[in-house]
Amino acid sequence: MAEIQESGDKKGKGSKQKKMSIRVDFTPMVDMNMLLITFFMLCTSLSKPQTMEISMPSNDKNITEEQQNKVKASQALTLLLDADNKLYYYEGEPDYDNYASLKETTYEADGLRKILLRKNADAVKKVRELKEKKARLEITEEECKKQIAEVKSGKNTPTVIIKPTDRSTYKNLVDALDEMQICSIGKYVIVDVAEGDQVLLDHYHQGSDAAHV
Repeated sequence: MAEIQESGDKKGKGSKQKKMSIRVDFTPMVDMNMLLITFFMLCTSLSKPQTMEISMPSNDKNITEEQQNKVKASQALTLLLDADNKLYYYEGEPDYDNYASLKETTYEADGLRKILLRKNADAVKKVRELKEKKARLEITEEECKKQIAEVKSGKNTPTVIIKPTDRSTYKNLVDALDEMQICSIGKYVIVDVAEGDQVLLDHYHQGSDAAHV
């Protein structure tokens, strides 16, 4: 509410000029602001954080490296994330005596993604079909999520073991995890690089350097 205060020169006999000062009272606006804040807090839905499901290995120290790598050879894929955005991989059980068993690829669509799609082709096809059914309203969103989870965790789907080295970056790990989602990989874990993996990398680099000399 605004108040108008009049002030005149009472000493001057012939002066008819009056000065007016206006003061605005903002006290009622405080209540209005509180009502608006409360309204928006109750009516606005908070944004939900986007999460990514990650299968982490057990913290049991009795589990040996051999048990961690005991995955069906035809379905296992191990990724070694190294320095300078380098990405190496081997399929099946590691052959630490033969550095040539280690192969190099990239994080691009024609690199890691191509490899994952090849190994997970059946699951990718089924997931695409389920999403199309949901788009046609043949199944609900909950049913779609449930069936997709079952497809991803099927017996014939690959298991990806992601091993970032100390020389890799956080972005490398995020890029690798993104490819897991894009290629519908449901079984993957993040573990530390084994001593044998580091030796394999060192021998690979030595062999590559020797080949370029």
